[in-house]
Formats: sequence, structure tokens, C-alpha cells
Amino acid sequence: MPFAILRFEKRKGGPASALEKHHERKKEQYASNPDVDTSRSAQNYHLVQPQMKYYAEIQSRIERAQRANPRCRVRKDSVKFIDTIITATPKFLASLSEKKTRRYFERALEFMQSEVGAENIFSAVVHMDERNPHMHLCFVPLTKDNRLSAKEVMGDRARLVEWQDRFHDYMAEEFPELERGQAAAVTKRKHIPTWLYKQSHRLSQEMKQIRREVKDIGVLNASKQREKLLALLSQWYPKVNAFEAKLKPYGQQIEVMRKEELALRGEAEQAKWERDQEHQEGLNLIYELREYQSFIDSIPPEIYEELRRRYELGQQQNQYFDHK
Repeated sequence: MPFAILRFEKRKGGPASALEKHHERKKEQYASNPDVDTSRSAQNYHLVQPQMKYYAEIQSRIERAQRANPRCRVRKDSVKFIDTIITATPKFLASLSEKKTRRYFERALEFMQSEVGAENIFSAVVHMDERNPHMHLCFVPLTKDNRLSAKEVMGDRARLVEWQDRFHDYMAEEFPELERGQAAAVTKRKHIPTWLYKQSHRLSQEMKQIRREVKDIGVLNASKQREKLLALLSQWYPKVNAFEAKLKPYGQQIEVMRKEELALRGEAEQAKWERDQEHQEGLNLIYELREYQSFIDSIPPEIYEELRRRYELGQQQNQYFDHK
């Protein structure tokens, strides 16, 4: 079932520079986002090209609004811009030609221009250098009478459901195969944040490196390699515990997703579907956590005991400084 995807993130202005570096591909390396394949970054393209730095784009629009309406005020906690991500189900986008893919994002831009005003959008860039094509669209939430109000432009939870309805209807006019999923406000689901998937990917990469170190331990270099391995594990192990804690709030949601999908499929297809489902992003987080735990279980006992000792000592030290 292909779905059109539209997500919003409210920003107060501080992250503008960091987001600009990511969206506009101004960094040489993307250690925090291993999905970026810089060899394909030349395939990225703008539908709205920023003329200045993001912060200047934001300020120029707010200042223009203030000249038009003296009641346009900016507080310290004001939302100054909205970072929007637009994409679709991976298989759907993979089935489209390059021309059709571009048209999908052009159509989405047209929708956003009609909703928030073309003059308020300062960047719309399509990333083709990650696993799934997507567009980052940034705009300043100015009302028609030139007031800065994300609350009024975006609305409450109920209004966000209406946003999703309008977006689906608009996109489905040109891409009728798209279906409307249930909104998070209706299902009470929490959106699983992108950074959680990226953190999982980094943990997997680090685990592969540690596995290579384990294989390299021999009789002649056992002592030296043991210390190197412990150093790597001492950095990685706390991250796994933190990842598990961060994943817990979404565990029930992932289980609900699993049960809903199982209920929709016949028993004859169930075994095959369960194998395929390991590649679904939501459940993949659970599978990766299990892989980390299995790897921890495979660590030689004497190394694991020392790892636990160092970890617990670190926890005690953190608690000591937290209470000082």
C-alpha cells in the first residue's frame, strides 16, 4: 500500500545553520547520517533555491512582515521556521521514472505553496543520495496578515489530521495509486523519529568493527587486542543500553503495527511475510536491538565481566557527580 508522507518539525531558529549544512550538502562528511552517499549527491536538486543563508532567509521574511504589520512580534520562544520532509513509501518511489519522481515532488511543492504561501518558502531541496528520495522544504510560518504564528498556520493535532487529508487528496489527483493511512492522532501512535533509525545504523557499523577486532585476537597479541577491544566495547555498550531505553516508548506501537499486519494476511502467507517484515524499518529496530544483545552474549566471559565492571563504575561516577 503506497502512502504519501508529510511531516513537520517546528524550529526556533537556533538549528538553522546546522540544518542548512545538512539540507544543502555543505559538509564533506556525514558521520551523524551514514545513509548519505556523497558519490550520489550530484543527483540532488532544488525546486526552491535559497538566495542567502537560512538564518538570513528567515530574518528577511520576518522583517518584511514587521514592516507590513507592526504587530508582528518575535518572542524568545517563537517558532521561526518549519522544517518539512516530504516523501512516499520507498517501493512506490522506486517504481517511478526519474521524471515522474521529480513530478511527485513538484506536485508536493505546489500543495505547500497553496497552503503556506510561496513567498514564505525559502528552500525546497530533493535528496536523491539517501536510501529513499525525499524533499526538505523550509518555510517561515507567517499568517496572511503578516504575523509570525506557527500555532495559527499549523494548528493543533486535529488540524494536522486535516493537513494530511488535504495532502493525500491533492497528491492522489495526479498519483491515484496513493492511499490514505490512518493519522497518528487517530491511532494514538507516536512517530518514530528518523534519528532513532540513524542511531541504530551507527551502532550496527560500530558492532561490525568490534567483531573484526574479536576475530583478530590471537595468542601472540591477546593482551594488546584485549585492551583495544575493551576500549571499543566501553564506548559502544553504554550506547546500546541508551538505545534500548529510547526504543521502549515505541515498542508498543511496533507491536501494534505487527499485529495489524498479521491480521490482514492469510495464515498461508504469514511465514513468508514475517521473513519479509524483518526489512520493514519499524520492526527492524527491534531486530537490530536483538542482534546487539546476541553479540553481547557472545563476548568472551572474562572480557564481558571487565566490561560490566567498567560500565557499572562509570554509572556510579555519573550518579556521584549528578548529586554533587
